[in-house]
Amino acid sequence: MHGSGQQASRRRPDEPDEPAPPALSPPPAPAPGPRGDALTGPAPGRRQVLRAAASGLVAVTAAGCGAGTHHTHPTPSARPTPDPGAFRLTGHAAPKGTKDWRLGPTGPPHAIEGYADRVSVLPGETVGLHVSTPSRTFRVSAFRVGWYGGAQAALVWASHTARGGRQDRRSTTLDTRMISAGWDRAMEIPTTGWPAGAYLLRLEADSGHQRYVPLVVRSTAAHGRTLLMHAPATWQAYNDWGGSCLYYGSDGSYSRRSYEVSFERPYAKNGAEKFLVYERAAVVLAERSGIPLAYTTGVDVHRDPSVLAGATTAVSLGHDEYWTPEQRRHVTAARDKGTNLLFLGANTCFRRVRLAPATGGAQPAVVCFKTDYYDDPYLADHPKMATTDFRAGPGADPESSLTGVLYEGFPVDAPFVVQNPDHWAFRGTGVRRGESFAHLVGVEYDRVTPSAPTPAPIEVVAHSPLVCHGRHSHSDSAYYTAPGGAGVYATGTMRWVEGLMAGTGLDGRDHGMDARTREFVTKVTDNLLTGFAQGPALHRHPAPRPNLSRLYPS
Repeated sequence: MHGSGQQASRRRPDEPDEPAPPALSPPPAPAPGPRGDALTGPAPGRRQVLRAAASGLVAVTAAGCGAGTHHTHPTPSARPTPDPGAFRLTGHAAPKGTKDWRLGPTGPPHAIEGYADRVSVLPGETVGLHVSTPSRTFRVSAFRVGWYGGAQAALVWASHTARGGRQDRRSTTLDTRMISAGWDRAMEIPTTGWPAGAYLLRLEADSGHQRYVPLVVRSTAAHGRTLLMHAPATWQAYNDWGGSCLYYGSDGSYSRRSYEVSFERPYAKNGAEKFLVYERAAVVLAERSGIPLAYTTGVDVHRDPSVLAGATTAVSLGHDEYWTPEQRRHVTAARDKGTNLLFLGANTCFRRVRLAPATGGAQPAVVCFKTDYYDDPYLADHPKMATTDFRAGPGADPESSLTGVLYEGFPVDAPFVVQNPDHWAFRGTGVRRGESFAHLVGVEYDRVTPSAPTPAPIEVVAHSPLVCHGRHSHSDSAYYTAPGGAGVYATGTMRWVEGLMAGTGLDGRDHGMDARTREFVTKVTDNLLTGFAQGPALHRHPAPRPNLSRLYPS
């Protein structure tokens, strides 16, 4: 995304990512109903259908800011023993949902913060938690994000009170400006009995200040399931904890940015911003749809292609910019074997990265030199592995050959305009050609670009005029099918998952989107999830109707 300096329509290299505002209190949630009442069956009108489809994404939130802190002794360096917790989930019984999963006051920047020693774990594995707080004690609660009859998370584990302490150790790798916290473990958390899924570990200091640590409990297999691929490499690319990320350094400049970022540090701000804004609402809707699900991360797909074996669909969530060539190769192979692909964002698979080998038990780091790729010593022995944009040389391989669309620009704010209202993704919405949804296209966008590698046949189902840095263009939602029968759908806008929360004030900005947009995005996303869950799309849904020659005449 931002910071490459290669296109006039992209963000300036020294300009940081836009900040998220404080959480707002949403309107009261309507009484939830069973899935059949909300997302299936006939309805008297488009508005009622869409409103019912979206109602499940409204939840109660508690927000606020705290202040004040005090210092205590550092955490002891002795290896902690696993904490069985005050209680934990056992067996496979469904946990009970709770509305008490959101953060209270976060307090000062270092009131409490932490990180897990692994991006993901298998159910039953133990994860180490590294925590720093000036408070004397803290506790941890593990919430699984999902759909629980109206609640959107369930408490599956809670720790006993643990000893706190400020950990100030931090290191910087000079040649790549990588920052690592290097803290001692404060707690070990067993995940015995935890269902696979996306988790938020909520840290709470005795001062009352709180922050999240995200964790994915990954599935052992995805055969016959829709696989949600979380994007921790992208979370980490934007993480400026310690003052530096892949976009800017401690002085705010692009030239002093990190070339390598470590998972051995907390995420900045509330601890889980990218997950909350670009992924959480899609997880909730996928779980509510009732389709069989599996969970993984891009890092796990990079390591092991069997993660994708037999999946009906692989879902890339709202902001999934940083991919390794291995991840891309494995996802492409899955598509060619019949796994549908769903891209719920824009700017997907844009940056080519590598994972630096883990040493001394540490997690691998994400390496991306971007426009300075020629300074990467790795390139001498791997000339086609430049850690820059996939479309850039050496080894240029534009993302459009996989996604169908090509990232074009930033920033933009434009209406989403329906092109082919009779496409099966729009069933039940009642939309007409030319109908629009204000502000749904942004803040980055993709379009079908005939001059780039583009699968055929491909159908543009939404074609949204826009102006970006004075340049007139379009954002496209597009659908194509692969020879093996897999369907591939790309929304072409980064705000799609945010659209699932439009009008609620949850997890970031509404960008001016309203409840009508939420209703539309919810229904379309449900159509895609449930439609793709049936198997290779070409065997069950109408084939794409090529329309590029009309929309983009040569």
